[in-house]
Amino acid sequence: MADDVFKALADPTRRLILDGLAERNGQSLFEICVRLATRHDVAISRQGVSQHLAVLEAAGLVRTRREGRYKFHDLDTEPLTRALGRWLPAGSTPHETPTTEKSP
Repeated sequence: MADDVFKALADPTRRLILDGLAERNGQSLFEICVRLATRHDVAISRQGVSQHLAVLEAAGLVRTRREGRYKFHDLDTEPLTRALGRWLPAGSTPHETPTTEKSP
């Protein structure tokens, strides 16, 4: 599972999509496409964005929910916490910086 997370994060466009969802969850495919084009000058088709979202969803980083005929996408950070947990001290979170003790 961690390999899927790192592979999903390897692509810069997918990272931009996650950045956008971190700022505001519940975006439609159209909203994500517009954001990529206007804020990041990334020219990509709706089908291309949809394929990126499929990779992110397969890695567990994005949850998709359907409301009527619309699909909305939400960021899920749990896979990141699990993937990074192997390097974090027990009981810490990814937002904490490990402290090291200095010898006197």
